[in-house]
Amino acid sequence: MSDDSRLSRFVQSTARKAGKQYGEAKRAYRSARLQHGLPTDDAGRAKIVCRRYAEKRTANIDDQGHPACFEAGHPDCEGCAEDVREGRIETW
Repeated sequence: MSDDSRLSRFVQSTARKAGKQYGEAKRAYRSARLQHGLPTDDAGRAKIVCRRYAEKRTANIDDQGHPACFEAGHPDCEGCAEDVREGRIETW
């Protein structure tokens, strides 16, 4: 195996690893940006008051502003997601 071949494989694998790390960092940044301004627990989950069940809960917020407990089409969940995106969700 030539040195050029090894160098090429090394560069390709390093670039792949860097690309994966970049993607993970980008997703983490988006999630943190959406949760910014909301109080969080030690695991980084937003502390919100669920509109559907009127209870305190912690939830990760996705890129679209949906809490992990979000159920599409449910009026309380849709309103909650809108409030999260607008920064007016009730917190604790």
